Amino acid sequence: MKTLSDLLLLGDPRLYEICDPVLEAELPLVKSWVADLDNVMKEIRLKYNFGRAIAAPQLGIMKRLIYMNIDKPVVFINPEIGDLSDELFELWDDCMSFPNLLVKVKRHSSLTIKYLDENGQPQVWKMDGALSELLQHEYDHLNGVLCTMRAIDGKSFKWR
Repeated sequence: MKTLSDLLLLGDPRLYEICDPVLEAELPLVKSWVADLDNVMKEIRLKYNFGRAIAAPQLGIMKRLIYMNIDKPVVFINPEIGDLSDELFELWDDCMSFPNLLVKVKRHSSLTIKYLDENGQPQVWKMDGALSELLQHEYDHLNGVLCTMRAIDGKSFKWR
């Protein structure tokens, strides 16, 4: 079982890599990957008092997999984002890979995400507001993009 000590931190070169799709033959591995993601997210919540979702590459699992747990657990396998709204909003973004740093970014107000659920079934979800920005953040992780790279300007950083 992976723990907080397995979480990749800012500067780890793996955080900047583009992840590979989860292959059909790897679907049986998803359950254990999600258990690891869930465990680390719970540890982050206990230690830092935040954490709504986590991307697999943050634990060195270089696969296109996102785990979200707000009201209930949701697994996003090979997600694809589309229908990004023209409307943007600013927020102070946080990240488990640099838990004490906040970064001011702009995110799309709404989007549509297509993905496979934990049973390999195709799903589509139209999101807006907080969920939209959360999934944009996690989706960026799958493409090797951190919110530090999306900072509005050089003054868009502050300590928690």
